[in-house]
Amino acid sequence: MDTDKTMERKQLVIYLIVAYGVTYVMGLFMWYGNAKGIDVSAFPNAQMMYPAAGVMLAYLLTRREDVRMPKWFFRIFLVLTAVMIAISIVSVMVPYEISLPGAGGISLWLLMIQYVIMIGSVVCWIFYFAAGKEKRAAYGLKWNNSKSSLFCILLFMALYIMRNVLAYLFAGQLEYFAVIILGNPYTWINMFVILINLLFVFTAFFGEEYGWRYYLQPLMQKKFGARGGVLLLGVVWGLWHLPVDFFYYSPETGLAAAAAQQITCITLGIFFAYAYRKTDNIWVPVILHFLNNNLIAVFSGNYSSDILQNQNVLWSQLPASLLVNGVVFGGFLASREFRTRKGTGSDGRQDDE
Repeated sequence: MDTDKTMERKQLVIYLIVAYGVTYVMGLFMWYGNAKGIDVSAFPNAQMMYPAAGVMLAYLLTRREDVRMPKWFFRIFLVLTAVMIAISIVSVMVPYEISLPGAGGISLWLLMIQYVIMIGSVVCWIFYFAAGKEKRAAYGLKWNNSKSSLFCILLFMALYIMRNVLAYLFAGQLEYFAVIILGNPYTWINMFVILINLLFVFTAFFGEEYGWRYYLQPLMQKKFGARGGVLLLGVVWGLWHLPVDFFYYSPETGLAAAAAQQITCITLGIFFAYAYRKTDNIWVPVILHFLNNNLIAVFSGNYSSDILQNQNVLWSQLPASLLVNGVVFGGFLASREFRTRKGTGSDGRQDDE
C-alpha cells in the first residue's frame, strides 16, 4: 500500500512539472513575444499537449515493467509534444511571416505547427490502433458505452445551442442569432464538416482531456469528494490557462479574461466530468472539448483564424456569463453521477465515492 502511495506521489509530481511547470515556463516566452509584438499563436496549440504528456511521462518513468502500457503511443505523443514546444520557442526567437492568397500575412511557424499537429495526429492514430484493445483498455483509451456516449455528445450540442441563445438574448441580438446563424443552412453544414477535422487534430484535445479528466479528476474527487473535486479541478484548469489568457486571448484585459476563464472551466468542467463518469469513455470529453472550441466560429459566423486572439473581455460581461453557464451546466452537479456511482481511478481501478 505504501509503495502504491509513493508511486502515486511520484506520478503526481512528474505530472505537475510537465502540465504546469512547462506551461508557465513557456508563458515566459509568450510574454517575451507579446512584448515584442511577435505572433504567439503557436503556443496555445502546444500547451494543449502538456497535461497528457505529463501523465504519459509519469507512467513511462514509474511503470516501466507494465506490459499492458501502450508505450509506443505514449512515446510518439511525447515526441510530438517536444516538436511543438521547439516550434513555439523558435516562433518568437526567429519570427517569420509569409503571405497566403486571401489570408494576408501569417506566421510561418503557426502554419508549420498546424501541419505538425495533422501529421502527428495521423501517426498517433496508427500507434493507438497498433497497441491493441487490451493495452488501450488498461490505460483508459478504449471507446466505451456507445449509447450513453452518443447521448452525452448530443446533449452537449443541445446545451451549447441553448447557451448561445441565452448569450445572444442578454446581448439583445437574439433575432440575429435565430435568423442569420441558426437560419443559415451553411451553419449546419459547417457544423458537421468540422467533425471530420477532429480526426486530424485530435491530439490537442486529447492532450488536455487525458490529463484533466482521466488522470487528475479521479485524484481530486478521491481527496475532495465527487462534487468538491470537480469544482476544484475547474479552478486549477482555469489557472493553467493564465499564460494564454494574458498573452494570447486577451492581452489588454488579462485579469478579466482570467476571471472569465474560471467561470468557463468550472461550469464546463462540471458537464465534462458528468459525461466522463457516465460513459467511462475519455473520448467523449475529447469530442466535447473539440466541439466547444470549434463551434465558436460556426455559431458566431466568424471563421477567421484569429477569432480567439486579442479579445476584449470586460468585467461587466462576467455576471451574465456566470448566470448563463451556471444555468446551462451547473445543474449537472446534482446528478446521480456525482452521488453513488462508481468511478474509474487514474490507475485503472474502481473506486466508490
